[in-house]
Amino acid sequence: MTEVVASEIRNRLEIVRENIEDALRRSGREGEEVRILVAGKYYSAGQIAALKEAGAVLLGENRAEDLAEKQGKFGDDFEWHFIGHVQRRKAKEVVPRVSLIHSVDSVRLIEELAKRAGSADGESVEILLQVNVSGEESKYGVGEGEIEELLEAAAVTEGKVSIRGFMTLAPMVEEAREVRYVFAKLKEIRDSLKRSWSPHFELAELSMGMSNDYAAAVEEGATIVRIGRTLIEEDVPVRRQDGS
Repeated sequence: MTEVVASEIRNRLEIVRENIEDALRRSGREGEEVRILVAGKYYSAGQIAALKEAGAVLLGENRAEDLAEKQGKFGDDFEWHFIGHVQRRKAKEVVPRVSLIHSVDSVRLIEELAKRAGSADGESVEILLQVNVSGEESKYGVGEGEIEELLEAAAVTEGKVSIRGFMTLAPMVEEAREVRYVFAKLKEIRDSLKRSWSPHFELAELSMGMSNDYAAAVEEGATIVRIGRTLIEEDVPVRRQDGS
């Protein structure tokens, strides 16, 4: 595939940003910040360099090996998040390299991350809990009834693991309206837990929405949206989204 030049990526990023701003206005959240996370697994080294030039600042990786390789090349050019399923044996490789892990879904993983907090210069390991709102068996994540157990597990780490919010992956569908309920439900869960857990965790972040449905996710409260190949799909134009 021919490398997409930075100017084209910049134009596509601008459309995404405009869609987000429109969604914020529609939902009454005007003035709030929604961060665009680019999923690095879809991008070659040359395209990542173009992402930097185009103004992308947040890159998410799915595999510890890819994270190490790309961070070795681009270092502080991006803020790095981990968005894939975290294997406990890989935690020591992931923790010192990222500012946020999006995909924590077990007590044992929280305990492992707490052990690795020292490798992050004494700072806490910042995480999101992955919730399987849709109930799809093919997706990782805990059910609603299991969330408090994970919150309790993080609370007893005495600050070594800090839960900043929640993440979910909606089913892949043609129309965003078909998965809006997923985003609305995660916000409902977060708002309910925030009242009782605010002394321990702020729970401010909601990572939800991808290339085909991020406007709907923003309308329902997303603070981070995940963009995949949209910025480099030469044969697929970036379209305006109205959240419907």
